Amino acid sequence: MSAPAVEAPFGTVLTAMATAFRPDGSLDLEGTQRIAKHLVEHGHDGLVVSGTTGESATTTKEEDGETLAAVRDAVGPDIKLVAGVGTNDTSTSLFLARQARERGADGVLLVTPYYNKPGQRGILHHFRQVVEAAELPVMLYDVPGRTGSQIALESYAEMASWEPVVAVKDAVGDLPRGSRIMELGFAVYSGDDISNLAWLAHGASGFVSVAGHAAGDALREMYDVFPTDPARAREIYVAMLPAIEAIMGVPNYGATTAKATLELLGVLDNRHVRSPLVALDEDEVAALRAGLAASSLI
Repeated sequence: MSAPAVEAPFGTVLTAMATAFRPDGSLDLEGTQRIAKHLVEHGHDGLVVSGTTGESATTTKEEDGETLAAVRDAVGPDIKLVAGVGTNDTSTSLFLARQARERGADGVLLVTPYYNKPGQRGILHHFRQVVEAAELPVMLYDVPGRTGSQIALESYAEMASWEPVVAVKDAVGDLPRGSRIMELGFAVYSGDDISNLAWLAHGASGFVSVAGHAAGDALREMYDVFPTDPARAREIYVAMLPAIEAIMGVPNYGATTAKATLELLGVLDNRHVRSPLVALDEDEVAALRAGLAASSLI
C-alpha cells in the first residue's frame, strides 16, 4: 500500500474536540484542557479546537480565543492545533483568523459560509479574505450536509495556487472526487468516521474524527498499520463500527455524543451542551454505552 497522496500538514489523527461547559452553561477551561490531554494521551498528534463539535455556533469570539489558548497551554508546542474560524459572516471570520494566529494555532479550519449560500464566487471571495487575514496554513471544510453548499472542483482548482490552503476536511463522501482534489495538491482528511478506512485506501492524509474522543488509540493503530497490513487495519475498523454507529447514530450527534462519551470515560463530570442542542437522555446514553462497550472502548 502506498503512503498518503499528500504529506499530512496538520498531523494524521485529529479529533474535532468538544468544549466543556459548567452546569450554568459557562465555559469550563479546565474541563476543556482535560479533554485535550486525554486525546493527546490516546494517539492524537493534532486537535481541532472550536469546530462544530466544539459548539462554535454558540461560543463567543472571546471564548474561542480563551479556549484555544487554554488548549495550547495544556498540550504544549508539539501538538498541531487547528482553530475553527469559519462562519457565515466574513468580518467575524476575519477576527477569528487573526485571533487564532495570536493565540497559538498552527492552522485554521475554514468551512463554507452556511445558510446564506453565497455561491462559488462568494465562497471564493470569503475564503480569500480569511486566508489573507490568518497568515497560517488553512484546512478547508467541505460539509454540504450542514452548510447547504459544496465547494466546486473548479473552485478547488483556483485555490490550488493559494499557497496557504494546504488541506481539506472532506465530509462530502465522494471518494473519486476526493482523489481529484488530492491530484490538485491538497491533503485530504476524512471528515466522516464511517468512511475513515475507505479514505485511507484513496490516499487520505489522516482523519478529523468525532469518534476519536473514545477511539483515539484504535484510529492511531489503524492509520499506522494500513500501509503494510491493510487486513489488520480492516479488523480495527470493523471493531470500531459499533462505537462509530452509536456516536453518530442519534439525531443531534456531534457535541452531544462526544460529551456523553467523555462523561462515560470519566474525562468530564457532565455532558452539558448549549441550546439549541440538548444533552443525551438516559436511553440515548445507554445506547451509546452499549456501542462503546461492543467496541471494547469502555
